[in-house]
Amino acid sequence: MIRTQAKKWASFVGVGDSFTEGVADPGVNGNYLGWADRLAGTLADTYCTSDSPLKYANLAIRGRKLPEMLSEQIPRALDLNPELVSFAGGINDAMRSSFDLNVKATEIERAVRALRSGGQDVLLFAFGNPARTSKLLGMIGHRFAGLRSATVAIAKAYDCYLVDFWDLENFDDPRFWDADRLHLNPSGHDLVAKAAMHSLGWGNDDWLEIPSDRPQPNLAERIMGNVRWTKNHGGPWVSRRIRGVSSGDGISAKYWDYIDVFPRV
Repeated sequence: MIRTQAKKWASFVGVGDSFTEGVADPGVNGNYLGWADRLAGTLADTYCTSDSPLKYANLAIRGRKLPEMLSEQIPRALDLNPELVSFAGGINDAMRSSFDLNVKATEIERAVRALRSGGQDVLLFAFGNPARTSKLLGMIGHRFAGLRSATVAIAKAYDCYLVDFWDLENFDDPRFWDADRLHLNPSGHDLVAKAAMHSLGWGNDDWLEIPSDRPQPNLAERIMGNVRWTKNHGGPWVSRRIRGVSSGDGISAKYWDYIDVFPRV
C-alpha cells in the first residue's frame, strides 16, 4: 500500500544521485540546493520549532549508480537512523549498455528492505517518461518504464510514500530544466519539493497544474537549441562515458552528518 499519512518526522536523510544532490540549483558555499534541501526547509517550517529543528543529512552524489548507493549511502543512512529517508536512483544505471532491469529492480528492493527493516519511513520516486520530450532518450524508454513499474510495485509492497512522475505533463515544460536537459533548474527542484510535500501528506496538489503559457519554439529555434546542446553538453557527456569518468569523481556528500534545519518563520 502506498503511504499518504502525514507525520512530524524529526529527522530526514536524502539518498541518491544528482537529482537529490540538487545539481543545477545553485545554493551557498559552493553547494547545490535542490529539492531535498527545499523539502527539509518546508518540513521545518511546517511543524518544527527553534527549540526542536529538523535533523537533515544529504548523502547523494552526482553520477552515483544503484550499487554505489547500496554500498556507500544506505549503510550511512542506517547509521544516522532517521525517521524519514528519500531514495531516488536508477537513471544513471538505465543509461548504461549493461542495464539489466531484474538486477536493478532487485537493488532498489534491497535498499528499501534495509531501510524499512531499520524502521525508517521511505519516500520513493518513479521518474517521468523521457520519450515525451527526448527522441534520443525515448530509444531506451522501455528501460525507464521498467524501472517505474518496479519502483511502484516496491513502494506498494513495503508501504512507502511515492512520487510518481510518469504520466505528468508538468515537467515537459523546458522552463523547469537546465540547459543540459538532464537536470532540473531551481524552478524544477522547487516543483519536486512541492510534489514530495504532497506525497508525504502535508502539501496540496497545486504543483499538478500545467502552465498555460508553455513556450513553443519554432523549427529553427529547436535546431539551434539541439546544436548548442550537442556542443556544450551531449559531446562532453559521451566523452566521459568513453573515458570511464563520472561527474561524481572526487565529490563528497554535502551533508554526511546531520545539520539542524530551523523554521524560517
